Amino acid sequence: MGLSRPQKPPSGVPTRWVSLFCIVSFFLGVLVVNRFWDPVEVEEEASSAQKHRRNEVHPMVICDKDVSVRTGNILSRVSQTRDVINTLDKTISSLERQLAAARAAKADTEEGSPMVTKSGTKDLNESRRVFFVMGIITALRNRKRRNSIRETWMPQGEELKRLEKEKGIIIRFVIGHSSTPGGALDRAINAEEEQHKDFLHLNHIEGYHELSTKTQVYFSAVVAKWDADFYLKVDDDVHVNLGVVSSTLAHHRHEPHVYIGCMKSGPVVAQKGIKYREPEYWKFGEGNKYFRHATGQIYAISKDLATYILVNRHILHRYANEDVSLGSWFIGLDVEHIDDRSLCCGTTPADCEWKAKSGNHCGASFDWSCSGICKSSVRMKEVHQRCGEGDQAIWDTSF
Repeated sequence: MGLSRPQKPPSGVPTRWVSLFCIVSFFLGVLVVNRFWDPVEVEEEASSAQKHRRNEVHPMVICDKDVSVRTGNILSRVSQTRDVINTLDKTISSLERQLAAARAAKADTEEGSPMVTKSGTKDLNESRRVFFVMGIITALRNRKRRNSIRETWMPQGEELKRLEKEKGIIIRFVIGHSSTPGGALDRAINAEEEQHKDFLHLNHIEGYHELSTKTQVYFSAVVAKWDADFYLKVDDDVHVNLGVVSSTLAHHRHEPHVYIGCMKSGPVVAQKGIKYREPEYWKFGEGNKYFRHATGQIYAISKDLATYILVNRHILHRYANEDVSLGSWFIGLDVEHIDDRSLCCGTTPADCEWKAKSGNHCGASFDWSCSGICKSSVRMKEVHQRCGEGDQAIWDTSF
């Protein structure tokens, strides 16, 4: 049997004392925290720190009411200044055009005016602004055509003066003179003028192949004589509803560089002996087609375009057909071409008459096959009865 080892006494802190020490430490810690730490204050500090971090990422813009008002006033003044500048720019452009027109008119009086004025009639540049001037292009021998228009859609006598005064609409038959001034044809025109007082006389020799020149002289004369929004050219074998035309033009009254009509484009006629032959057909290229232009029976241009013709008349090229010539003068310009099909209705019952019955009257009517109303001196009254808007329409139209 061996000897047994002697047992060592237990060392360290007893377990029950460790447990007691932990409990005492916990309560002592709670006591200290409650005394020195305010949870509300700590929360406010944390919230403040969090806001500070947000401001660093997304800086706050302090909106001051006075600053906002001042900013609004500045923006308003900038906008007003811009409007004033635009108005001044338009005024300067208008004055430049008027100055150019005045110079051109003065040059005409020195070189020989395109318009013949008689004693007792008003001179150039009538001051009152008018709505539009309508020139009915006619020939020396076309008195029957003129009378057919006077008896239908064109007011006469005091009504013509009233139309000018109340509506600002001026209508004249546009005529030149014969190759032998003072001859029988010219005397007949003078007698007709004494009776109706509805002619505009041009310093121009009449002739079918001179229509491009006559058109150029016409626009140069009327823009120098009358200050109007629009200038129209109409053939003397076309039926016109003045109320519809007035309403159409009124829609474009404040638009610059306007060219209104029935726009078309067709083949260039090169064969000799054929009507509408174009001697300069080769200028239109391989396609052998005209550019877009308004058909010659009726069209309207704004004042700035008429002024352009007046100022540049000496260098504007004239083709065989006047409507082609006018269209060519505007190529390269910032011109708004407005294609209005109400200005080229047919005279058949299925066209202008049907539209009139439905309350949608045409502005102008003619026969394409005749480039005007066929036998217009005979049929104008009949077309007016079927397709006319009524004599009161122009007076009831507001624009």
